[in-house]
Order: sequence, then C-alpha cells, then structure tokens
Amino acid sequence: MRITTYYRLECLYRRYSGYISTRELLDEGFSNRQIAVLTEENYLEKICHGCYWMLQCGHKKPDDYKCIEVCLSAPRAVIAMKSACYYQGLIESEPDVLAVATERTDRSVIKMKFPIERHYFSSSHFPYGIKKIETKFGKYNIYNIERSICDMVRLKDESVIEVFDCMKVQTEQYERISGYDKLLKDNIKNIMRGEN
Repeated sequence: MRITTYYRLECLYRRYSGYISTRELLDEGFSNRQIAVLTEENYLEKICHGCYWMLQCGHKKPDDYKCIEVCLSAPRAVIAMKSACYYQGLIESEPDVLAVATERTDRSVIKMKFPIERHYFSSSHFPYGIKKIETKFGKYNIYNIERSICDMVRLKDESVIEVFDCMKVQTEQYERISGYDKLLKDNIKNIMRGEN
C-alpha cells in the first residue's frame, strides 16, 4: 500500500480513541481492501462485524474493554450477574466468562474473541436495573448490583454466595434487593439471612 494510507491512519489516531467502525474508515477514504490489508498487517484488530480496534493508536485497551466490545457487537446487550458485580467493584476476581443478557426475541449474533455466556430474559423483566456507562472508549449497558444478585439467585448460580461474602449489605441496599426480589419473583431473603 502507499505511504499516504499509513499516514492517513496515523492521522486517525489523533481523532479516534481506539475503536473505529467500518463506516468511519470508509468515510475517511479507506477502501474495503485497504481495511483488510491493515488488519492483516496488525494495524487494525477486528472486534466484531463492522468494528475495529486501532492497534498502534498509542492507547491500551481499557479494563472494561469486554463490556464495550460486546455492546459494539450487540448494542442492546447488558452485562449481567457476576460479571456486573465485578465491573462495579463488588468482587475482585474477574469471572472466566462474561455474562451477557439479551431479550429472548433478540437474535443478534454475539461472537467475541473471549468467552461469553448469554442469558435470555423476557421483555417484561429485561429492562429493570439497567445502568448506562459512558467512557472515552465507548459505552455499554450493565445491570446494577441488586438486579445482578437477584438474577444469580433466580438462575441458581452458586457463585452468589461468594458475592454475598464480598458484600456489606446496608439497609438501603437490602430494601432495593428485596424490591427486585418481589419484582422478579426471586426468593433471596433466606440466603441473605443465611438460611440456605
């Protein structure tokens, strides 16, 4: 490829924070062939259909890159359960698999370079407890801690006990968890009292 192609790519590093879409690359004058060659030469890393990470942009991927990349692939997906607890600082160890929630009717393909576990929720329960996180690298959806714990109990995830051990339950937080418990028909009060 011509030197000017690499020069134009370097100019992009100053204007984009690391992630760039195929549409943005095309709008900047790169052809599909040039994008393919830049990927082969390790200037671009394909994240998912239509999205790339600029490998030599001078930025390191953020700690929550998995969350951002999943939502680049499926914008309505939500980080859930133990993964949500980890990314919100409740637990210290990152789970081996990223838990992701989507609506049952969502048939978008989520194919990532890291392992994910997809959970399908009904449309009536799906929207409760979603927080939208915006970073300089991108945005993503994540369930709040209370909702995440309720889902772990409802889906009989054994690691919920580990999460409870890390959690210092305050009265206000207990009330929010109890509210989700009623909403989602979960029964976590016994677990919180140690009656499991």
